[in-house]
Amino acid sequence: MADSVHIREQALQCLLTTDPWSKAAATRDLYKQVRNSGFEVSHAALKVPEFPGRPDNPELVPPRDLPRRRNNQQTGHATLIHAICHIEFNAINLGLDAIARFSEMPEDYYADWIQVAYEESTHFEMLDAHLKALGFSYGDFSAHDGMWEMARKTHHDPLTRMALVPRVLEARGLDVTPAMMDKLRKSGDHRAVEILETILREEVGHVKVGTRWFNYLCEQRELDPYQTFKDLLETYFNGEIRGPFHTDARMAAGFSEAEMALLESQAVYKKRA
Repeated sequence: MADSVHIREQALQCLLTTDPWSKAAATRDLYKQVRNSGFEVSHAALKVPEFPGRPDNPELVPPRDLPRRRNNQQTGHATLIHAICHIEFNAINLGLDAIARFSEMPEDYYADWIQVAYEESTHFEMLDAHLKALGFSYGDFSAHDGMWEMARKTHHDPLTRMALVPRVLEARGLDVTPAMMDKLRKSGDHRAVEILETILREEVGHVKVGTRWFNYLCEQRELDPYQTFKDLLETYFNGEIRGPFHTDARMAAGFSEAEMALLESQAVYKKRA
C-alpha cells in the first residue's frame, strides 16, 4: 500500500492552485489517494492564505452590479449555468479550506470534508462541460464573491464556519435549486436539470456535514446549538435570512424543527431586482 496522505498539507496545495480545472482534477486525485491509502492529520498550524488560488476570470463584482440573468439571443440561459458553476468552484475552495485551516478536529471531520470537496469538483466539471456545450466556458461572465466574503469572516473559528457557510449560504442552494430546475426544464435544457438533480441530492449531504460538525463543536464547548445558531444569525445577518425554504431538504440536512421555526420567523422574501 502507498504511503498515507498528509491530508491538510495536500488540501492546502489544492487550495493554492489557481487554474479551476487543475484545482478540480487535483482535488479529485487527492480524494482518490485518501480512499486508496488512508490519511494522516498534522495538527500543526498551516499558513493558509486569506484568499484561495483562483483565476483572473471571472471578474468579481458586487452582487448589485451583476446583470440580470435573463435569457437572450446571444447567451440563452448560459449566464445562469455560469453562476451555478461559479458557486461550485467556490465550494471546492471552501471544502479544501475547511481541511487546511482548522487543525484540531477529529479525523472524521477531514474525511467528511475531502468527500465534500471531491463532490463539489465533480459538480464544477459537469457544469463547465455543459457550459462549453452551450458555447461558453467558466470565466466568460462576471460573478460575485459573496461566499468567500463569509469564509473570510469565519476564518477564526470552525464552529462559526460550520454554522454560517454550510448551514446558511450553502443551505440557500437547497432552497433555490428546485425553481432553477423548473426554469431550465421549461427552456428545454434537460441535461442541466439532470445535473442539478445530482447537485441537489449531494448538497443535502454537504449541509448535513456542516450540521454534524456544528453540533459537535457546540457539544465540545458546552453550548446550546439552537441558541448559538440564533446568536450567530443575529451577529452576522442582523437576524434576517432570505426565504422561502426547502423545508424537506433542510430537515434531511439536519435542521431541527426549532431551527426551521427560527428561520421562518426571520425570513425576508425578496424578488431579484
